[in-house]
Amino acid sequence: MVTTKPATRPDNARFSSGPCAKPPTWSLDALGDAPLGRSHRAAVGKSKLAEAIDLTREVLGVPADYRIGIVPASDTGAFEMAMWTMLGERPAEMVAWESFGAGWVTDVVKQLKIEATVHEAPYGEIVDMAALNYDNDVCFTWNGTTSGVRMPHGEMIPADRAGLTLCDATSAAFAQDLPWDKLDVTTFSWQKVMGGEAAHGMLILSPRAVERLESYTPAWPLPKIFRMTKGGKLIEGIFKGETINTPSMLCVEDYLVALKWGQSIGGLPALKARADANAGVIFDFCEKHDWIANLAVDPATRSNTSVCLKFTDDRITDGAAFAKAVAKRLESEGVALDVGAYRDAPAGLRIWCGATVEASDLKALMPWIEWAFDAEINA
Repeated sequence: MVTTKPATRPDNARFSSGPCAKPPTWSLDALGDAPLGRSHRAAVGKSKLAEAIDLTREVLGVPADYRIGIVPASDTGAFEMAMWTMLGERPAEMVAWESFGAGWVTDVVKQLKIEATVHEAPYGEIVDMAALNYDNDVCFTWNGTTSGVRMPHGEMIPADRAGLTLCDATSAAFAQDLPWDKLDVTTFSWQKVMGGEAAHGMLILSPRAVERLESYTPAWPLPKIFRMTKGGKLIEGIFKGETINTPSMLCVEDYLVALKWGQSIGGLPALKARADANAGVIFDFCEKHDWIANLAVDPATRSNTSVCLKFTDDRITDGAAFAKAVAKRLESEGVALDVGAYRDAPAGLRIWCGATVEASDLKALMPWIEWAFDAEINA
């Protein structure tokens, strides 16, 4: 018997894991102060970019002696900049438990050809981070966007490490605690937790990372958009709003709107609490239904942003086809957009639960998932 179609629909059906939903108070009118048609190097452009850096520092609690820069090409561009400019001074420890971490492994092993030890875990699990050699440089994701598995904490990272830690935090920043004293390079993008527009990345450097940049020259040539030093010294302007290439001032304004919204609700503690409450709606749903489960094996490593789910019913013979059919049914009803699992991940659903999503929308969605599951099982 198919469950009756629910009567209540989410007000906002956007549950994509990137670009993510806009803040609930967002409107196009809020972008009216964007200095369109003006140079980003004009005083007004520099002011907006500097404000984005300052508010990022304030909301995330980034230490005063860490540099924050706005760089091209989203989180990917930011992490590539870090790898290509800082790695190679010593061996690397490459960590992967999902698609993007695996991409960083490919860059280091096959492109840069750096001596590296690769640590991998299957989707749903996490590498034993305490087993790494932190006298080497360590590259890892904090929250696996495609697997829904996150670091539970950073206590295993030693304070007296000799190597650098490079952390891709794109689906963790603004939703999870990031221990800045354990992170030398941290990257993220605007379009994840704060629901900003795409193509701009954030690069946060500890003093140790700056020291590496100023003391080490890679053996390979660097394209212009990767260069952060000149004459052996950090180009400080990059970290004051003088971007390497031309940013979209409309996107900058959009990011500022999101940051100010985050401040208005109580800053990082409130943003984390919203994400936790959102994810809790799905966790509770899974606890009450034996045909769906969290992909993350250990509850301590479950993401509170990119929640990944798998169908566990024995009647399902083709998991990929079944999951796609459920996602398609939800989209055709207009109740959940872009919730299919990532293309390289195990079959299932991926539902964004970051702070810009409303818990009421997730509560309205859960009966629809049950309805879609029943409809496909009985099709």
